[in-house]
Amino acid sequence: MAPQLKRVRSDWQGAVLVCGKCSKKLDGGFGKKGRTPLAKLLRKILGLKTGRKAHLGVVETRCLGVCPRDAVALVDARRPGEWLVVPRHADVAELAAQLERPQIYPPAAVDPAEAGIQTRKSV
Repeated sequence: MAPQLKRVRSDWQGAVLVCGKCSKKLDGGFGKKGRTPLAKLLRKILGLKTGRKAHLGVVETRCLGVCPRDAVALVDARRPGEWLVVPRHADVAELAAQLERPQIYPPAAVDPAEAGIQTRKSV
């Protein structure tokens, strides 16, 4: 008999995953003095409530495997196919504004040949 799952309500409309290893390598890297971690600064700029009450979750994860030099890897879970690399001392207010905007997704199931994308078969 499988254990019964308990559901917990959340106000999150999406989640932003920030690579913790990149943040640690930069030793902060953001804010006025360059010492604030990206995840913390994003939460502050977006004015997010804590935990489940926020409209957007900002979660610091383990290594995402991108490992850019002098930057932090970030994934907006609403657009999992497009990861962001945020360089040290980047304008986090602009990034926050981009994360706040409603996401517009490209049409699904586009034929690569129609979109002008070359595949190995068409080369």
